[in-house]
Amino acid sequence: MEFFQRVKSMTLNSVRLTAFGSTRRVGIKVEEDNNVQSLLKADTPAVAIFGKSWDLHVTEILKTSIEENLNMIRDTVGFFKQKGKEVIFDAEHFFDGYKANSEYAFKTVQAAVDGGADCVVLCDTNGGCFPLEIYEITKKVCETFDVPVGIHCHNDTGVAVANSILAIQAGAVHVQGTFNGFGERCGNANLCTIIPDLQLKMSYKCIPENNMARLTTTARFVSELANVAHDERSPYVGNSAFAHKGGMHIDGVNKNPKTFEHINPKLVGNERRFLMSEVAGRSTILSKINEVAPHLTKDSPETKQIIDKLKVLEHEGYQFEGAESSFELIIRKELGKYKPFFKLDHFKAIVSEPSGDNFSSSAMIKINVDGDEEITAAEGDGPVNALDKALRKALERFYPQIKEMHLTDFKVRVLDSQTATAAKVRVLIESTDGEHVWSTVGVSTDIIEASWRALVDSVEYKLQKDQE
Repeated sequence: MEFFQRVKSMTLNSVRLTAFGSTRRVGIKVEEDNNVQSLLKADTPAVAIFGKSWDLHVTEILKTSIEENLNMIRDTVGFFKQKGKEVIFDAEHFFDGYKANSEYAFKTVQAAVDGGADCVVLCDTNGGCFPLEIYEITKKVCETFDVPVGIHCHNDTGVAVANSILAIQAGAVHVQGTFNGFGERCGNANLCTIIPDLQLKMSYKCIPENNMARLTTTARFVSELANVAHDERSPYVGNSAFAHKGGMHIDGVNKNPKTFEHINPKLVGNERRFLMSEVAGRSTILSKINEVAPHLTKDSPETKQIIDKLKVLEHEGYQFEGAESSFELIIRKELGKYKPFFKLDHFKAIVSEPSGDNFSSSAMIKINVDGDEEITAAEGDGPVNALDKALRKALERFYPQIKEMHLTDFKVRVLDSQTATAAKVRVLIESTDGEHVWSTVGVSTDIIEASWRALVDSVEYKLQKDQE
């Protein structure tokens, strides 16, 4: 209720805010139901009402008769229509209900229609149906009832997006889903995939055309708000959606992007990435160099210098696949286009004896920015986290934008396990500022030093991009 009070003061262009709740409870008048009254007090132009469409749920969960359930649907939808609301009826468990008792499932839809529902949404609440089932059943509903039909899918069999698309092809005109597929169990249908699928691939109008290019940044923003790692393999909006590794793929994309990209990544606000790897080829390295120095060619002495440097680093254990940001910094350094934003005087990381079940970690750091020294200390969940906090704390006075960034992933790979605890390790760090994501790498026989190198690259890359 607090949310609905606050949102009244907001300007929501082209949005119909919808309050969501259930039909009235068993055996009471609709106007006496507290949930119904709460929906009314939300004061939204639309309400979504869910009700049972599977007779098993009616008798086993609600513990009432199938006739009373129909009355509950009809009464609740009718009540809100009399109050001037747009009413969406979510037919919960409709597909399972249809397969168990198609006649009764249709009666629940009819009850909503009789109550005046503006749209009836068919819900695959258990997420267990397959696309052709969804298509056939949705088509029958669309042919039987003169009311707009919607679809609501869960991803328990991994086909929520496909089910939603097939429902649209069967005649549905309303799709329910969530950004990034968040939701119960395996999640809801992912709108970040459905929207471009429908609009870019099938020519349906879903959102304003100029908003499509905001899809990727919005998806990342939602992940940040939810405080979860963004799914980088998500279609359209993942960091890997337009990433190319194989030399043949990269060569093809450079010659004609259509060869290995189904759409232009800019349409959804994403970008093409060429991963640095042992199979990427010279053309990939040159393309990364050209991002910094467009005038260089494969025969330029600077190009050979950078490739030689890359070979030396790879021999030391560096790998730049998934750490293109560190590679870009190397290019800048080799070309003399890099100026450090700070200089490290020294740092110290301390892990104290455990108090109870927990170790205590702290870090102290001294840096120099254009002759101005800063000494800070911080505690953290482990020495790397403490170093990260101490470094950002020291830099915030000089570069306030550092507050925007934080680490989202931290990986450690042992490179020569035969040397046991003296082994060289590779540390890969992924960072974000809520809008962009980048990865950096560090290598050393000391895991703290390797982490520090990756951490410094991450901060330097952020500051470099902000300066540009």
